[in-house]
Amino acid sequence: MPTDPVCGMYVPETTELKTVIDGNTYYFCSRSCQQKFTSPVEELKKLKKRLIVAWSLSLPIFIINYFLPSNLFHGIQNKYLAMLLLAIPVQFYSGFPFYHGAYHSLRNKIGNMDLLISIGTLTAFIFSAFVTFYPHSIHSSSVYFDASSFIITMILTGNYIENITKEKADNSARKLLSLIPQISHLIDEDGSILDVHTEELASGNNILVKPGELIPADGIVYEGISEVDESMLTGEQTPSLKTTGDFVSSGTKNLNGILKIKVSKTGKNTTINQIYELIQRAISGRAKVQRIADVFSALFIPVVIASALISGIFWYLYLSHINYPYYLDIAVLAFVSVIVIACPCAIGLAGPIALLISSNYASENGILIKNTSSLDRLTKVNRIIFDKSGTLTEPEPNIEKIVTKEGFNEDDVLKFAASLEIFSNHPVARSIFKQALHRNLQIIEAKNVKEIPGVGIEGEIQGSRISVKRKIDPSSSEVLVILDDRLIGEIYLSYRIRESAFPTITHLKRMGIKVTMVTGDSEIEAKRVAEVLGIDKIHSRVLPEGKSQIIKNYQMNGDYVAFVGDGINDAIALEVADVGIAMSSGSDIAKESGDIILVNNDLRNIILVRIISDKTIDKIKQNIGWAIGYNAFLIPVAGGLLVPVFGIGIFQILPILAAFAMGMSSSSVVINSIMLRRNIEKKWNHIKSGLDIA
Repeated sequence: MPTDPVCGMYVPETTELKTVIDGNTYYFCSRSCQQKFTSPVEELKKLKKRLIVAWSLSLPIFIINYFLPSNLFHGIQNKYLAMLLLAIPVQFYSGFPFYHGAYHSLRNKIGNMDLLISIGTLTAFIFSAFVTFYPHSIHSSSVYFDASSFIITMILTGNYIENITKEKADNSARKLLSLIPQISHLIDEDGSILDVHTEELASGNNILVKPGELIPADGIVYEGISEVDESMLTGEQTPSLKTTGDFVSSGTKNLNGILKIKVSKTGKNTTINQIYELIQRAISGRAKVQRIADVFSALFIPVVIASALISGIFWYLYLSHINYPYYLDIAVLAFVSVIVIACPCAIGLAGPIALLISSNYASENGILIKNTSSLDRLTKVNRIIFDKSGTLTEPEPNIEKIVTKEGFNEDDVLKFAASLEIFSNHPVARSIFKQALHRNLQIIEAKNVKEIPGVGIEGEIQGSRISVKRKIDPSSSEVLVILDDRLIGEIYLSYRIRESAFPTITHLKRMGIKVTMVTGDSEIEAKRVAEVLGIDKIHSRVLPEGKSQIIKNYQMNGDYVAFVGDGINDAIALEVADVGIAMSSGSDIAKESGDIILVNNDLRNIILVRIISDKTIDKIKQNIGWAIGYNAFLIPVAGGLLVPVFGIGIFQILPILAAFAMGMSSSSVVINSIMLRRNIEKKWNHIKSGLDIA
């Protein structure tokens, strides 16, 4: 059964209250929850108006009831009538969302907190209205407009605090969309430049991005060289050099060159929109520990209603038996107090607030938590398996050295090679071309260029035949540069180990987490990397399906396994693992399979996300424990447990105390969750200095 993304209540799929957004269907327990989800800003404005009315009228009701004498109103009934007139707007305007939610709760045949609030406040209001108009029908002449009004006011106050918290936590996500420029420069088929609205762009269009402009859509650079500020995605302040064949993301800033880009993704499919959607979905994630709260809430409501009825009936029968004059009043107040004090809104808040705060903190630090339920599993992980290529090592090779033959120098060899490799998207080709740019070498025009997959590339430069052939070595990538059948130089490349790999693995081992590496490379290369990083357990020459089998074997032996990978061949392993962590530099399939994405490709963020998971799950458990313990303790109190100590008169103030206590319960859950961010930062700041993070 699906859950309401706002309050966490279970909702049947047959409900009419559902919304489809970008192909995803969301189900709601009440109209108010649906409106909060689909129009949060508008709902916050409405809630503020209802809250202003509630406080403006509840305070006068309280003052009239407890501080102003009846003769000021020319009689007790006029005093009650004044309170009734003030209570009506609070009850039926400010409290309307609760009744609307209760109606849909009954239609869906499930209980929710709106039903509890409606039953409790309406009981107190109707009873008081009856006393106002028929004062001699019952022995008591007391009214409880103050109780019904303050219950609504206190709960609305808690809801407002909750919404403000969500609004502030969600600001960073909404700001992402402002990074998309409204106007884009479309390159027409005849080469002319047309300014169009960005939403008109389609996949396959060619666009021009000038220096200083934001990139409007995801795409591949097909002409131009420029540095691009990707700090909004990766957190890294150092610009990234982009040239032919490079992927660029929407929302990043083109700094100092002209780029021509072939659009690959627009609208909701762009990087910015996907990040926004992932953050928005985070609150809907259901950690296993939160599902316990959902089940508890669903079962709790009929128990509460039964307890309230039993309490009310008991006091009615007992007090009428001993001829207590106000037995009906007490019975009603006992019923109202139990209903109100047991409202499970704190339980509904326990998980979503903590998950939202932790997900936003993670996104600010280059981590996207696609599946928040993975946080619960991550706390149990005792073995992390790393893919090698593109994960522990950089995705592109680094030039180690250039060996030249007589008559040629390094720049000559590099210039000839780069003039051909500019036409290739091979990682080796990209490294050679970028090195030539770094040395400010002039690229020579090449003709009749032909790339031979698995072999290399060849073409004509200044009347000579040039070929660049790749020779794969177990520990490096060697490139042979040949001029008219004569070897003029050799370029040696190797895949550098990521700077963040060693400190990450070292700290994971200190935490007692076992580290394993799997790779399709040779045993020689696997041992080279493992020796540098201090990894004891390696699996080499492993096919994609072999990676998943290795994970299953560890799981069968009792390990909770997280897998970190970046390629298409890692997709199966990412799905099979208890937690899949994908590098942002990897393939789309890998990122789709992963539960967590390292946007900035910094392996040290594995430590951070483990801290986030530990602190978040601990906080959710605290919230649920507090909410359940609160209800378990106060329901008997509301039912009359303290009557032997304080006397039957305690029922005169119990409804107000119940409303206050329930509001405090919800507020405490929110405040406790807000502290989560500080707890994470404190732990991370203590650790990150040892990981050489500036």
